[in-house]
Amino acid sequence: MGIFSWIILGLIAGILAKWIMPGRDPGGFIITTLIGIAGAFVGGFLGSLVGIGGPVSEISIGSIVTAVVGALVLLFIYRKVKG
Repeated sequence: MGIFSWIILGLIAGILAKWIMPGRDPGGFIITTLIGIAGAFVGGFLGSLVGIGGPVSEISIGSIVTAVVGALVLLFIYRKVKG
């Protein structure tokens, strides 16, 4: 999957993570989007470590779920550090 697909996946993951974990975030939409993109990478990496997936080859429900979980973890950590 190309970098553009990772960005799209991260954008979707960031929006879904914000929807699942609402609240005021220091930084707003742009930071949430960047956290979503990073969450896509972190989710894919953690998924490959535990054996539930490898590098994402296409945008699918499984890759979105993995990216959202990664984004939720990063959003939680970000809120604890900045909050």
